[in-house]
Amino acid sequence: MAGKKKSGRKYGKAAGKSVKSAMHRKKKGTLKSGRGGKGGTVKSRKQAIAIGLSEAREKGAKVPRKKAA
Repeated sequence: MAGKKKSGRKYGKAAGKSVKSAMHRKKKGTLKSGRGGKGGTVKSRKQAIAIGLSEAREKGAKVPRKKAA
């Protein structure tokens, strides 16, 4: 049983709220991508989630680090 890790919440509640907000903005059609929202309107669900997590990270919410690609 060596190396067994306790499982806690990976994402904080604030991160969930941020993603929820981004999803609503996507549905409304007001969620934009790119620097300062200068890009196009977000169509993809995955992109909306990524933007929500990114915003949560900026606010200091509990979000795991991005994976290095």
